[in-house]
Amino acid sequence: MKIAIHKLLSLMLVLGVLGSFFTLLLWIVYSDSDTTPRSPPKSLKSGSADSTDCISCRDSIIEKAVEWHSHSWRRQESNNKKFRALLSGKCHGATKAVVTQANTPLGSRVVYDGEKRKPLQVTPALFSVFPKESPFGNTTWDTCSIVGNGGILANSTCGQRIDSAQFVIRCNLPPLEGGYAKDVGNKTDLVTANPSILHEKFAGLMERRRPFVEGLRPYGNALILLPAFSYGHNTPVSLRATYTLEDFQSPARPVFLSPDYLTTLARFWHSQGLPPARLSTGLIVASLALELCHNVHLYGFWPFSVHPHGHQPLTNHYYDNRESKKKIHAMPAEFDHLLRLHRQGVLRIHLGQCPANDG
Repeated sequence: MKIAIHKLLSLMLVLGVLGSFFTLLLWIVYSDSDTTPRSPPKSLKSGSADSTDCISCRDSIIEKAVEWHSHSWRRQESNNKKFRALLSGKCHGATKAVVTQANTPLGSRVVYDGEKRKPLQVTPALFSVFPKESPFGNTTWDTCSIVGNGGILANSTCGQRIDSAQFVIRCNLPPLEGGYAKDVGNKTDLVTANPSILHEKFAGLMERRRPFVEGLRPYGNALILLPAFSYGHNTPVSLRATYTLEDFQSPARPVFLSPDYLTTLARFWHSQGLPPARLSTGLIVASLALELCHNVHLYGFWPFSVHPHGHQPLTNHYYDNRESKKKIHAMPAEFDHLLRLHRQGVLRIHLGQCPANDG
């Protein structure tokens, strides 16, 4: 009986101690959660700062664009030659931007610029679709129009001026028919075609292929620049596009963007202070044009939703208001770099309308 009472008292003592401990613990937790102010998580803080910085960055770029466009633009020969020589010396776009049999031999390995660990062996079948040499050869054009798809092109009446250039580059298979020509022109010497567009518009060429061939008719015999070797999943659909154009005897000429060139070009722009994000198609073709052309004119390059002059709202593209993948590319930062080149007289950015007497 005494033993049982002793055990009971011991158990009660233990429970009492534990109860006191948990009571103290609960008081601490309750006191801390109810009376101690907590700082917001770092991620929320940085997010708010990023949002503020982004708005500040946008306003700063718009302000600079308006200010610099209030003065007559003048090409500055020394700046132009210096930057073009620097870019060409680092990237060699004229000979390396496009995959060829000359720069990518049979049996070599293609290293995807977005998947470095998954190289692709160049088989005889793959080698046969590469052009023997660069399609640009030793040609240097006097004037080039690089046409982005920004909403700022709508009602710009820039079509005639765009088409007056010797070489015209367009991005991502944009529509040219249906009343757009007066604003964007229709001459095309090179147009890019992201695989995502091939999937969205043409079912990845896994179904009927004629709509794809018909869709390229407005571009005539232009070069169709495909990023076949950015990622592994881009290669099959890019090859299907190439075979389709060959099978239907289309005048369009498919070529593949070199992953080595993309890697080198990204390194070049990072050295110029551009944030480490994937380069946009617009910046890639503008960079290529700076190597190939004495005078580079950019149209439709405006990454903001308000017009720089009239401040009226703009659609994302001149043909629709579909949201672009802004998180992948550092669009405002890219434009800021291009804007600086505009001020230095290296290239010219056209914003707004194109009067007939605008040189």
